Amino acid sequence: MKYLNDKRIVMTLDAGGTNFVFCAIQANDAIVEPTTIPAETDNLNLCLEKIIDGFQNIKTKLKKNPDAISFAFPGPANYPKGIIEKLGNLPAFNGGIALGPMLKEIFKIPVFINNDGNLYAYGEAIAGFLPYINNLLKETKSSKHFNNLLGITLGTGFGAGIVRNEELFLGDNSASAGTWLLRNKLFPKMNVEENISIRGIQRTYSEGSKMEIANNLTPKEIYEIGIGKRKGNKKAALKSYKIFGEVVGDAMANSLALIDGIAVIGGGIAKAHSLFLPEIINEMNGTFKSFNGTINPRMSVKVFNLENEKDLNKFLRGKSANITIPKTNKHIQYDPLPRIGVGISKIGTNKAINLGAYAFALNSLNNFER
Repeated sequence: MKYLNDKRIVMTLDAGGTNFVFCAIQANDAIVEPTTIPAETDNLNLCLEKIIDGFQNIKTKLKKNPDAISFAFPGPANYPKGIIEKLGNLPAFNGGIALGPMLKEIFKIPVFINNDGNLYAYGEAIAGFLPYINNLLKETKSSKHFNNLLGITLGTGFGAGIVRNEELFLGDNSASAGTWLLRNKLFPKMNVEENISIRGIQRTYSEGSKMEIANNLTPKEIYEIGIGKRKGNKKAALKSYKIFGEVVGDAMANSLALIDGIAVIGGGIAKAHSLFLPEIINEMNGTFKSFNGTINPRMSVKVFNLENEKDLNKFLRGKSANITIPKTNKHIQYDPLPRIGVGISKIGTNKAINLGAYAFALNSLNNFER
């Protein structure tokens, strides 16, 4: 729980196309009630004024001056410079808007900006799912410990972030963890976001239920149809989430083959995980076939569903082997089960983003001061 006792205050913002949510974090906890302001998507000056007013409002609630501003903002962007490029859901930002430098001039404190996928993953790694799993392993006296995490968000689109040894992987062009650009298993000429998105679930439900369009149904409503809580085509609802899980699983297998760590899922669609998480695990634990007919595991590690009690217990226990050290009479014990796990956020997406923004700012300040 890095920064659990840190007294520095960071003002945060989770910026979406609908609302701007402002808060302030100290010692890994919100110290003011969040303030929500409707986003001004088409007028740049009004949008900037709302952002300034939102931070000013939070500042008036603080007992001492904040040490930094840190927040999630959509890309494309040059995040280190604080420059926002042309945005789809915030068209007011038509390219080259120096948002970070503007706020630094006004508030006279350092300003840090990153995308929500990165900050979500960082929050889960610092004070969320990663320490949660490592604490469970410690309680079971396991020798296993995880240092790497892939955090993904499922909602309007497919976001992600990568953390290695408590450091957020940023890339050289503010374009790291671009999982949404992975090739779609089912439609190879398309990217995965055509399926891993709200519109993807709506489209597959429409196709399965013979509806002309299902845009009036949310993923939550389609999920409720799938579990029999709402009237509709249950078979089509279940199939839409099965396909969703298959494509997510393929994308995660490709990503985790490089990262080799724990994975945590957040975002609004994560609440429907009972319908798609098993499919993710099945896909990741699938097989490849070679030209000579040999069948090999899809991944070099076993993948466990950490939301399933039986799977979680197997994951925590692992295996134990006692082997002889060659040319000696000594023995060594180790866990011969290479494994990773996939689970759902325990702290919630918004809290993880805020904690990630907080930790990212403090880590950046610490590096600057060295």
